[in-house]
Amino acid sequence: MIKDIMAANESVAPNSREMDILKEYFPSCFHSDGSFDLTRFQEFLNDKVAVAHEGYELKFLGKNYARLLASIDTTTVIVPDEEHNSKPENAQSKNIYISGDNLDGLKHLLKSYPKNVKCIYIDPPYNTGKDDFAYNDRFDFSIETLSEKLSISEEDAKRIMDLTKRGSSSHSAWLLFMYPRLLLARDLLDSDGVILVSIDDNEQANLKLILDDVFGEENLVGTIIWKNATDNNPTNVAVEHEYIMVYARNKSALEPIWKSNVSAVKDLLIEIGENLSNTYPDESEFHAAWDKWYKEHKDQLSPLDRYKYIDRGGVYTGSQSVHNPGKEGYRYDIIHPITKKPCVQPLMGYRFPEATMKTLIDEGRVIFGSDENKIIELKVYAKEYMDKLSSVYELDGRLGSYDMKALFPEAKQLFKNPKPVQLLQRLMSFVLEDDDIFVDFFSGSGTSAEAALRTIVQGKSISFIQVQIEEKTKIGSEARELGYATIDALGIERIVRAAAKIRMQFPETIADLGFRHYTLVEPSGTTLDKLEEFSPDDAGMYVTNTILEDFGVPTVLATWLVRDGYGFTAPVEAIDFAGYTGYYMGKHLYLINQDLSNEAITAITEKYETDGAFNPENVVLFGYSFKWTEMESLKTNLARLRDTEKNLRINYDIRY
Repeated sequence: MIKDIMAANESVAPNSREMDILKEYFPSCFHSDGSFDLTRFQEFLNDKVAVAHEGYELKFLGKNYARLLASIDTTTVIVPDEEHNSKPENAQSKNIYISGDNLDGLKHLLKSYPKNVKCIYIDPPYNTGKDDFAYNDRFDFSIETLSEKLSISEEDAKRIMDLTKRGSSSHSAWLLFMYPRLLLARDLLDSDGVILVSIDDNEQANLKLILDDVFGEENLVGTIIWKNATDNNPTNVAVEHEYIMVYARNKSALEPIWKSNVSAVKDLLIEIGENLSNTYPDESEFHAAWDKWYKEHKDQLSPLDRYKYIDRGGVYTGSQSVHNPGKEGYRYDIIHPITKKPCVQPLMGYRFPEATMKTLIDEGRVIFGSDENKIIELKVYAKEYMDKLSSVYELDGRLGSYDMKALFPEAKQLFKNPKPVQLLQRLMSFVLEDDDIFVDFFSGSGTSAEAALRTIVQGKSISFIQVQIEEKTKIGSEARELGYATIDALGIERIVRAAAKIRMQFPETIADLGFRHYTLVEPSGTTLDKLEEFSPDDAGMYVTNTILEDFGVPTVLATWLVRDGYGFTAPVEAIDFAGYTGYYMGKHLYLINQDLSNEAITAITEKYETDGAFNPENVVLFGYSFKWTEMESLKTNLARLRDTEKNLRINYDIRY
């Protein structure tokens, strides 16, 4: 496990990930000594790709170091929150919350979810000088080791180490921080997956370059300008916006999905309109029932919360599309039905001829104001709603704080500048479909998780994965005073409260509103010393070592399940083998506990022979738990299965 990973990391180079990809798809371009034949590779590209010898690329101090960080494996283990995960609302949930460094989290996720995520949204540090961003690296490379691995001078190696060890907030430090995370994020995305990244002017230009470098500039989907504020005290330019940059894994795969996406709320409004119309024949009762329903559900109706009227045709809103855009239109009088006076005309006149307008009035499609002084509007029904993801979106940024206040009424400000739930819901409505996975590895206050829960309860069976480092809240802050020692603790509580509120609003829902919680933990120095000192040749160590106690069976099992591609929510089966518990999942049988008796070995062998549904191809042992005699006996018995009717060839895997 950890010892194996540490040994493998010794030989990792900055380009290890890229070389693995080349070996997978172009094996004939490698010689027997492992060298790469560039001429042969170019022959593969001829006639299909124009090979350029000049190019424009992003360069910054530490770029190869960032690639190295993306290539080396994580030595953290996955510790399940057993108390939380055993609760009824969480036990079967597909949603995941991971407390830990997102660089480690992404590496674990890539073992089980490669090319399996539909949408990633992140709100990383903006590096404003006020957001406490400072790069601090926990990797303990010496200057000499780094110089050798990156093939650079010791002077350059020292400059990189200075960036990573002294809490730098320079542009290079920010790029070094972001680059490996984006490299890993790209590999999570499905072929039609997208990543959306919030940013402001401080690093927007650098973010664009980094995303072009990682995803390819041809996969830029667009940049959303989010107008989120009004600056009443501008110095030079009134800054009233942020950016959301959108890139695709493969932009050409997006067309069928993004061309004409309709909000998930639309079906809900159509359904409630039909139900109320059928239930209440009396007009006053009909409208009273609608008013009550709308007030109770308004905060779940974004982006259709302006559809606040109803008639027998359905739920509708008013539209000023009677105006003629850009030039002089038609001029005629429309008489107000109550005051009997002509209504005020739009500035440029009406866009429809008088005959068309008369038909619309006769059909009840025109909305009049309380008197003639309001310009008429047209009814637009929810069933007619078609949306587009515009490059400019206006939404008050203060709504994010209001969202938090609604869940934490006891607090004034627990989190600085959280994103509004409505913003994330809108983005999700365009990107996510049933069974899609959504990931946010800068989870922060948990806005995207709440948005995902509201998307789920509205009928989309998506699942979310959140990652948040256990960053300490500031001493003396309101969050700390209320008992939230870390940001992830606050985020977890927010998701719990948001789910409780949604259940109150939708008491009949059976939607998945729970989540399973895991923490990524780096083994302690004491445990690492035990791993180094352990000798599999010393039979006595198998009985006396306490390595399994240091980790715990749930941690070893969870870490292995993710490593072997089963994910965080695998329905693993515990099987009793003559008093010894093994764990069965898919193609793997995991043996972790100590004291594997002869009776247990016999029971395992018999299970293979007699149970037609039991065919794990791999038997995995936690090497620290077993005596040499136990492992040899099991290996011998499993080898005999080749001569049975099943003709099984079992892979025998001892992990350290």
